[in-house]
Amino acid sequence: MYYICKMKDRIYKIMQKAGMSNMEFAEKIGISTSSLSHIYNGRNKPSLEVVMRIHKAYPTIGLDWLLYGDGEMEVAVPSVAGVELKAAENAKFASEDQGDSENHKENYVPSPEFSSKNVEKEDIRHIDKPLPKITEIRIFFDNGTFEVFKPDK
Repeated sequence: MYYICKMKDRIYKIMQKAGMSNMEFAEKIGISTSSLSHIYNGRNKPSLEVVMRIHKAYPTIGLDWLLYGDGEMEVAVPSVAGVELKAAENAKFASEDQGDSENHKENYVPSPEFSSKNVEKEDIRHIDKPLPKITEIRIFFDNGTFEVFKPDK
């Protein structure tokens, strides 16, 4: 229970810092609002996938802080040539360089978006009903007349 409460508090701090509602935060990290609510209520523990989604949406959030509460909430991205870059700046540079994919050893491959699926339980009941019986048949003719046939009972 300690892990869940602390994780909930850390997620709440991220939402506060970003100035987002539960719905906005859940949408940003790609989970349903009900999944986020289940985490808050202690019904479900946050999965590794949820933690990784949070980290992907907020790359400056330290994984050690998010998982265990150790260290600082925000961390710097490893330095390049002695200059520290925040993850947002790093992402900006990465998106500008993607146009010259021939100069890169690796090509950018977008990660697939996963959506939470709500599983609904559906009860199917079979009710025995008597088969319907034909009570009358009407045949219409092109001259405007018709005949009615009724089966014998």
